[in-house]
Formats: sequence, structure tokens, C-alpha cells
Amino acid sequence: MYTPNNSAINDPATLAYVMTEISFGALITPTPDGIEISHLPWIVREEGGKVILESHVARPNPHWKLAGTGSVVMFQGPQAYVSPSFYPSKQVDGKVVPTWAYIVVHAHGAFESFNGTEELHAHLGDLTHRHEAGRAEPWAMSDAPVPYLAALKRGIIGLRFTVDRLEGKWKVNQHKSSADRQGTYEGLMASGEQGVDLAQALASFPAAQD
Repeated sequence: MYTPNNSAINDPATLAYVMTEISFGALITPTPDGIEISHLPWIVREEGGKVILESHVARPNPHWKLAGTGSVVMFQGPQAYVSPSFYPSKQVDGKVVPTWAYIVVHAHGAFESFNGTEELHAHLGDLTHRHEAGRAEPWAMSDAPVPYLAALKRGIIGLRFTVDRLEGKWKVNQHKSSADRQGTYEGLMASGEQGVDLAQALASFPAAQD
């Protein structure tokens, strides 16, 4: 991924946190016939100093048969249009154009498949807890009939992706002047939930040197 130095985020803990928050990513694997892509929910954990991503696919999905092939999981974070009207410098010389702000993390590595009943049950339990925790009436796997869950588990294959390399890109106008950064911040704050997330990311960068 092309990433200018001022947009690169390399801290593994930060990238793992962002992947956990996004939770949904595209598994991308090359094949002799093209590229296989599956859009999946992921659990992020650390095991033995390695970042591990865990998900599952429907058994008829051929992607699981590509286990062992070098792949990428792409986590697309918040993204938003940035209008030239956000920038005070527009009124000075007009030398501004639209752009797009976004956050993305790429996890490089390879995956293995698993289909053991206990492994799948533990995986689904972790995934459920991750997204049900904090709800007023959280759903638990024990709420569903055992035979029903058993039938569903027979229809899926688990994926365990070992990350060899992480790369993150935060493109949030952090290279702009202080005035245009502030204008970007205020414009993004008024651009909905994703804009707010991007504005907060922009605020985390050191102040520009005008």
C-alpha cells in the first residue's frame, strides 16, 4: 500500500486496537484464476507475540480451501469527503481541491482452516460476546437450541489468520497548515459519525509546523 511517511501508522498495539474496533474486514487471496475476496467479521487476539485474526466462512465458500496461501485482510475504517470549503486558505489563494479522508489497516499473512466442533463453538462464543457485551439483553449461544446450533456449525469452516506484517494509513490532512487542519477538524466534526472519528484521529497528530 502506498503510504507517505506522514500518513503511516506502524505501532502494532494501535493497529490491533483499530482492527478490533472495526471488526469487519475483507480477506483477499490470489489464485491462478484471479483474486478471491470474502467480507468477514474478525476476532483479534495476541498469541505468543503474534497477532491472530479469527473468522469463519460458509462451507460452500471455496475461500477456505486456499489455506496456506499468502493473503491480506483489509480493515476499512471511517472515511469521509473533505470539501475545499473546510480550508481558510481557500479565501486566500484558492489553491485547494477536494480530497478524501480515511483510515485503513492491512494485515499480511496466511490462514489455516479448522472445523472441530469445540473450536468452532469457542470461536462463535468469542465473536458473539464481542458484539453482544454491553447490550441491555445480550444474546448468548445458550439461548438457541443445541441441535439448531450443531446444524449451523456443520455448515461453516473456521479461519485462523497469522499476521506476519501490519501496515496502517491515516489520511486525515495531518500535513496541512494549522489553520487548514482546524478547518478540516471542524468540517469533519459536522460530517456525521465517521467524520467525527476522523476528526478525532486528526487531533491525535502533533500540531503542524507552519
